[in-house]
Amino acid sequence: MKAYLSVFRMRFRLETHYRGAALGGIACQVFFGLILVALYRALYAGKPQSMPLSHVTTYVWLQQAFFRMLLASDADLMDKIRSGGIAYDLCRPLHLYGFYYVRIMAQKLMGSLLRAGPMLLFAALLPEGWGIALPASVPALILSLAALTLGLCCICAMENLTMAFTMRTLDQRGIQAMMNLLMMILSGNVLPLTLYPDSWQRIITLLPYAQMLDAPIRLYTGETAVPQAPAILLLQAGWTLLLVGAGCLFWQRNQRRLIIQGG
Repeated sequence: MKAYLSVFRMRFRLETHYRGAALGGIACQVFFGLILVALYRALYAGKPQSMPLSHVTTYVWLQQAFFRMLLASDADLMDKIRSGGIAYDLCRPLHLYGFYYVRIMAQKLMGSLLRAGPMLLFAALLPEGWGIALPASVPALILSLAALTLGLCCICAMENLTMAFTMRTLDQRGIQAMMNLLMMILSGNVLPLTLYPDSWQRIITLLPYAQMLDAPIRLYTGETAVPQAPAILLLQAGWTLLLVGAGCLFWQRNQRRLIIQGG
């Protein structure tokens, strides 16, 4: 465990070096956040929806603040898969899946923290109807943070499963584009899942994508009541364990079939 913590700390510190990229990401996500809020305000002016506008704007800003957590990928691993450099990592006295799991977790966590703080502060200073609202309650805030942690674990498990497919195809572009599209739509980044038809929500909210950011945000805004939180957390934990188990098995099969040419 100490070795994995060391890997996590090193990757965590490495992410702090990319301050320029973080500033660019903040500017980009703030711009898109303002555009989306303006669009939703225009929609509500013409036809108010069942979800309060303050919840929608809060949903938008939280999605934009943690966008890096959703879509960041380990480019170093992709390069190693294509070049055969992953052979060096096979020599490490660590479980290869666990090694890259903690790396991607540190990357997503630090990248999100660098962007989320300034963005949420900016959103909190905006006028009512444009910015982020306070959490529904203190218990809702605590539970949403717990759900966000489990959501991060679920995202990392999904990312490592994507990398397992890349080890078979040697080109991540196809599978990565498909997975990013599914995550953008089914996690609520393009459209809050609470605005989907009720019949769709019964299915979408049970998928792993909804556990990544939608579930924590619903707890924060109060769309999901505090008594329902244990069921949400159990669902998140269940999907995380399932994806981690599937990823481990897939990586082990890939390692047994791995052929590296050159030397």
